[in-house]
Amino acid sequence: MLETVVSSARERGEEAVVVTFWPHPRTVLQQDAREFRLLSSLEEKKELLLSAGIDRVEVLPFTKEFAALTAAEYLSLLRERFDASLIVMGYDNRIGSDRQTAWDISPGTAIQVVEECRSVRSGASISSTRIRKTLEAGDVESADAMLGYNYGLYGVVVAGNRMGRTIGFPTANMQLYEPLKLVPLNGVYAVEAEVLGHTYKGMCNIGTRPTVGGTSRTIETHILDFDEDIYGLPMRIRFVRRIRDERKFPSLAALREQLLQDRAACRFA
Repeated sequence: MLETVVSSARERGEEAVVVTFWPHPRTVLQQDAREFRLLSSLEEKKELLLSAGIDRVEVLPFTKEFAALTAAEYLSLLRERFDASLIVMGYDNRIGSDRQTAWDISPGTAIQVVEECRSVRSGASISSTRIRKTLEAGDVESADAMLGYNYGLYGVVVAGNRMGRTIGFPTANMQLYEPLKLVPLNGVYAVEAEVLGHTYKGMCNIGTRPTVGGTSRTIETHILDFDEDIYGLPMRIRFVRRIRDERKFPSLAALREQLLQDRAACRFA
């Protein structure tokens, strides 16, 4: 869809503008809000849209009052506030409180419809719901293929129990900037870690650390060939491949042996 927005804007000599909402409508309307998780924070969304060639990203505050606008009222808002001359919609998009599709809207509105997007690898329909389910199952490679980029997490490095350092695997514990961000299934992953302006290969464990009696879920990354103090600094990780499930080992020595194998797998992922 973004390619269509950009190409159409270029052909018409106009700006390619994306209008998005924040907070996410499902959190405001309380549609499965307790379980719902975001694929991108607002800042990540802006970054991705601009990198795709979009000229400008406009954010509209989403409230229950805003949700009450009809499709006609919403389209009128787009024309008046952003001087929209052409609106690009997905084939299954529904807008306004009356949930109109592109085929329901008045012929006087210039609409361009984008057809269903399918995965090159599997041929399956691509949707945010499918991507969420794929990440929740730990299949980051399939999710990356559908997204067109490596799914990632962004946060600040916080102090942990330093247990990893005692067995030769120091880790950076991440606290997410966006608490509603979807975290993939527990397990060990090959990742790329971006910190201090550089990108390194890394090994990330998501889970409760059962071998050392952990109970709370953490996101810990062992950054390969790196030994800097980064507590309090921002870090981004991007998922490359799932290595294995998280499991409890009989001893720290057994855990260390497995981590040696995991690190080798991550180095060549």
